[in-house]
Amino acid sequence: MGLIWDGLQEALQLVLTGDPEVWEITLLSLRVSGTALLIALLLGLPAAALLAFGRFPGRALFVSAVNAGMGLPPVVVGLLVTILLWRSGPLGFLEILYTPSAMILAQTIIALPIVTGLAMAALQALNPRLRLQLLALGASPVQAAALLLYEARGALLAAVMAAGGRLLAEVGAVLMVGGNIRHLTRVLTTATVLETSMGKFETAIALGLILLTLAFALNAALTAVQQRGRRP
Repeated sequence: MGLIWDGLQEALQLVLTGDPEVWEITLLSLRVSGTALLIALLLGLPAAALLAFGRFPGRALFVSAVNAGMGLPPVVVGLLVTILLWRSGPLGFLEILYTPSAMILAQTIIALPIVTGLAMAALQALNPRLRLQLLALGASPVQAAALLLYEARGALLAAVMAAGGRLLAEVGAVLMVGGNIRHLTRVLTTATVLETSMGKFETAIALGLILLTLAFALNAALTAVQQRGRRP
């Protein structure tokens, strides 16, 4: 209990005194995870609509791959991205290994199947006659998919919460491709690992509490939007 109490005091001190390094890694955590989540949404929602309503050869294989990808081990993603971005790798010419860009790429690969799989399930849960009605009223397939995504917005917000929480808590892949470099790629999760390995448990608890607060704030805001208009 002493360690936890000391960690709480350390967290309050770090936040209230405006520790510049803590703010730096907190803002980088939000930038990396937020950018990866945005890219995953831009790619994942159209892919979900295509898999939910499209009929093409190999669709079942793609659906299976998406569902399997929802449990993709972060260390495997980290290994894959490291090989791709290594100097002699196929994308080595980009020279972005051990930079925030590499961390965003790894996190996007982790979030994409989660967003796609949950959004696809949400679309398939809608009444199938709704899409036919929209098409009969003159909507194009793209317009119908957009309207159906809006109709399933409550479930889609749940997908955003699931992917966002996974990204904020991710440590394995970002540590492998980012390197935990001070003032460059250090984020809350990797900083917590570092402080713990050095035996600085109070600081590690403080960073963990800041991370939990961010995750709770994100989910509370999205839950408020999701539950708006519903009876208590």
